[in-house]
Amino acid sequence: MRKILKGIVIKKKMFKTITVLITKVIKHKIYKKFIKKKSKIYVHDNDNLCKVNDFIEIEQCRPISKKKFWIFKKFIKSK
Repeated sequence: MRKILKGIVIKKKMFKTITVLITKVIKHKIYKKFIKKKSKIYVHDNDNLCKVNDFIEIEQCRPISKKKFWIFKKFIKSK
């Protein structure tokens, strides 16, 4: 089964590649506080449809390049 994540496009400077910021809320094991974890992911956008600040859904796929393992699936909110 392939993973599906949601995130915000933060960069679109490369051809057919966008950078997406994923934020997760995790509960700390000892202190029982909620912590925000952020990660940047390179995503393959074949048609160059995405723009900066778009909220999108991405799907895991086979390796496309050295750092790209995700593809653009659909828009959730477009600006």
